[in-house]
Amino acid sequence: MVTYKERQKGAQVFSHTKRFQYNAKPNAPDPIFAKQMQELIGGQWGEMSVMIGYLFQGWNCRGPAKYRDMLLDTATEEIGHVEMLATMVARLLESSTVETEKAAENGGDGGIVGAVLGGQDTRSAIINAATNPQHAIVTGGGAAPRDSLGNAWNSGYIVSSGNLLADMRFNVTAESQGRLQVARLYQLTEDAGVRDMFSFLLARDTMHQNQWLAAIEELKADGLEDTPVPSNFPQEREFPDVAYKFMNFSEGVESATGRWAEGPSMDGKGQFEYVADPQAMGPQMEELDPPVEPRLYSTPKQPMQPSSS
Repeated sequence: MVTYKERQKGAQVFSHTKRFQYNAKPNAPDPIFAKQMQELIGGQWGEMSVMIGYLFQGWNCRGPAKYRDMLLDTATEEIGHVEMLATMVARLLESSTVETEKAAENGGDGGIVGAVLGGQDTRSAIINAATNPQHAIVTGGGAAPRDSLGNAWNSGYIVSSGNLLADMRFNVTAESQGRLQVARLYQLTEDAGVRDMFSFLLARDTMHQNQWLAAIEELKADGLEDTPVPSNFPQEREFPDVAYKFMNFSEGVESATGRWAEGPSMDGKGQFEYVADPQAMGPQMEELDPPVEPRLYSTPKQPMQPSSS
């Protein structure tokens, strides 16, 4: 687990302790599930995304110190979660004495060892039995910063806008999607060790969803941000006629029964109105078409005139 330490003197920011935040050991190897668990590490809603997202939100925070400290607290915890998941993946890829015995008894159905005992070529057995070839070829039986399909994690998954209310609304979504995926994977395994770790991660996701919702309320109570974001952009510069109108742009009118179609708006600054048949308010496209620049050789609207000699 990685812990965050703030010191007035000294350059150390992060330090590593050899103890995990919680258990990270399966009851038995399972290379197929190891591939599936990669989604929780390097997927769009995986722990790497929230870890890096919260770090940058904290580093970019210019608001009160309590928000920066909270962001960095949570970001650092997420580093520990990545470590736990990576360790779990590595352990799911291990072979064991029990696996070897079962492989011999069942004619070779036992992961990497079973594939070898089953009479396959050793080289292809190691690759094929891992299900995710990169677990054997690239990482040597370890985790990778990739999702369950082998796609590399990328920084486009994170949000760090400098606006805390906008970011924390996204954080609620990230924790909701992450918890959803852990819950689905919980149902895909009966390994008690894996489920034990998942029970911990699910509980922490519960806390983090509540944490971001509480932070959103506090931002409003502190008078720092409000709906709509950004709240310091003058709304008189908006086109007021459409600011609180819900427009029916699909077949049917079922959406008219929702909270968003009638009554006071959520920001308390207007009244929702349902528009059953919204009309186009702009001109036809041809009226806005710019003239063709002849040096770009685009196709003009009118036939080209023959050049005079």
